[in-house]
Amino acid sequence: MKHPDLAKSQRRLPHWKVDGAIYWITFRLADSIPREKYEVWKVARDVLADAFPKPWSESVWTEYRLLFGDQWDAWLDEGMGSCALARADVREEVKTCLLRFEGERLALHAAVIMPTHVHLLLEPLPIESECDREGEMPVFHDLSTILKGIKGASARAVNKVLGTSGTFWLDESFDHIVRSEAQYHHYKRYVAENPIKAGLRSSEYWLFVGD
Repeated sequence: MKHPDLAKSQRRLPHWKVDGAIYWITFRLADSIPREKYEVWKVARDVLADAFPKPWSESVWTEYRLLFGDQWDAWLDEGMGSCALARADVREEVKTCLLRFEGERLALHAAVIMPTHVHLLLEPLPIESECDREGEMPVFHDLSTILKGIKGASARAVNKVLGTSGTFWLDESFDHIVRSEAQYHHYKRYVAENPIKAGLRSSEYWLFVGD
């Protein structure tokens, strides 16, 4: 059964959103996975997506993680490309943009900035100016707008630090609505363990896991 408040937007990856949800989000550097690897992965992933239209059940999400999610994460953790986020000054710019609207537009439940990518557990918050209308449902900050702001502002700041220009992040992000307490704790553990599994030194990543 589809959630009555579920909405979908489409670019290359499907994006689902529902008011009041917490999202698992991944975005990566533009050069973090070679294009030929990505294209092969995408063709196989799209076969599953066509066979099982979203929103997916927990069993389909488990199958997806086993067949595609683990491979994607392994590639990201290999440290291909520039690994610009391994630099402390670059991470600091991204961290600043992540936390700029914490408690105002978003609540960050967990986050890790890895050398090639970022994982977030993020909750868009209600718009305060829209919360006092009697008898009306609260209006929430838009997830895509939040991510566009974070990625756009951080790309500009990082390019300034690096003395570069052009594309920093891959324009597409992956987001998934956290649909159960079990999923929530799974993603929190993943964030906490990701740097350890990747064999990173503490100087190569930034980690935050909320209570």
